[in-house]
Amino acid sequence: MRTWLRRTLLGVLGASIAFGGLAACGHRHDHHGWSKMTTEERARVRDKVIDRIAGRLELNGEQKAKLTVLAGKLEEQRTALVGQNAYPREQAKALVAGEKFDRSKAQALVNEKTAAVQAKSPEVIAALGDFYDSLNAAQQAKVRELMERRGRHGWWRS
Repeated sequence: MRTWLRRTLLGVLGASIAFGGLAACGHRHDHHGWSKMTTEERARVRDKVIDRIAGRLELNGEQKAKLTVLAGKLEEQRTALVGQNAYPREQAKALVAGEKFDRSKAQALVNEKTAAVQAKSPEVIAALGDFYDSLNAAQQAKVRELMERRGRHGWWRS
C-alpha cells in the first residue's frame, strides 16, 4: 500500500477514534459505552459534541452543517468498522478460546475491518476536507492548536 494512502487511512481511523472518544467523554459515566446506547442517545451525544466544537471554533451555520455531515460520516464508518458485532472484545476472546491462536479467523477479521475502512474512507475524507476547507485561517489555526495540545491535555479542554 502506498505510504500516503496508509497515512490517510490511519488518519481517518484516528479521527474516527477521536470522535468516538469525544462522544464517549460527553456521555454519562453510568452508561456502558457508545455501542450500548440507543440511536436517540447517540444522536443526543453527537449533537452535544458538535455544539461544543462549534462553540470552540465559533462556526457559522454552513460550517456547522459541514461538521454535522462529517460526524455522520464518521459514525457510518464506525458502524461499518464494528459490523454486526458491537462487542469486539468477544471477537478477540474467540481467537484465543482454543489451545492455539486462530490465525485464519484473525486474518478474516483484519480483512473485514480493512475492507470497511477502505469502503467508507473516501466519504469521510471528502467530508473532513469540506469541513476543514470551510474554516477560515484563524479557525484552522485553532484546530491545529487543539490537535497539538491533545496529547498533553485531552481534546477541547481549555
